[in-house]
Amino acid sequence: MEVESNLKKVLMNGHFAVTAECGPPKGADPDVIQKKGNILKGYVDSVNVTDNQTGVVRLCSLAACAILKREGLDPVLQMVTRDRNRIALQSDVLGASALGIRNILCLSGDHQSFGNQREAKGVFDIDSIQLIQTVRSMRDEGKVIGGDVLIQPPDLFIGTTENPFADPFQYRVLRLEKKIMAGAEFIQTQCIYNIARFKEWMKQVQDRGIDKKVYILGGITPMKSASMAQYMNTKVAGMDIPDHMIMRMKSVAAKNQREEGIKIAIETIEVLKEIKGIQGIHIMAIEWEEIVPRLVEEAGLYPRPAV
Repeated sequence: MEVESNLKKVLMNGHFAVTAECGPPKGADPDVIQKKGNILKGYVDSVNVTDNQTGVVRLCSLAACAILKREGLDPVLQMVTRDRNRIALQSDVLGASALGIRNILCLSGDHQSFGNQREAKGVFDIDSIQLIQTVRSMRDEGKVIGGDVLIQPPDLFIGTTENPFADPFQYRVLRLEKKIMAGAEFIQTQCIYNIARFKEWMKQVQDRGIDKKVYILGGITPMKSASMAQYMNTKVAGMDIPDHMIMRMKSVAAKNQREEGIKIAIETIEVLKEIKGIQGIHIMAIEWEEIVPRLVEEAGLYPRPAV
């Protein structure tokens, strides 16, 4: 029986989707990814597997996705253009499809200077938009770059990311439109803390009719502490955490800050559920996968739909 993307089915059936992120281990132990997958199982529709995030060497995304697939989850293969040329990228796209992986998230990737192999040479043979185009062409036209015909095209639901908070703000929607024209079918956004600015971005999305062309999942990252909030706001590019939210985290005792971060995340999910054009959430718990079931339950998004 042909395997289909669970995420695609959930979205196409009009359900509010829930995805979560799963970081592979800094080693070859498959148990780590299995345990994370089993925490998320039943609480999310699909699980993103990061691809050497922040330029740090980890178990490869493709292998981790295969492990999650074996455990009965619907993985989303994150693929960055930083580390592979176009030949390797297309080869891995075919490999993923052959393994029954049905979702891909196309990214450029964090620059290697942020990671633990700073002397590594970035490839960036093609960029993320060109990767989206390539995957769409391989799937819909059965052709690789250059025009050679594939014997068996890959079957992948194509996604990418967007940051509504990066500057220049007025170009963010235009960039999103380019990604959709290239073939993106679902979008996962940067972590949302500045609700006012996110609503302004969504207004631009709606005005251009973009929300009718792509599924948009809002990014959620629960904060563990006030210091984490401060660090992300000042040190992580494209992050926008309002001062009042940082002060809210600081206003509670250190031992209670995780609970406050959870409350903020749930409140944000409730807001996103009411915004026209938002079809789901993407939870990036950053090595805190065990909190995902609670977030999903308390946000009223459990049980997940069976499609």
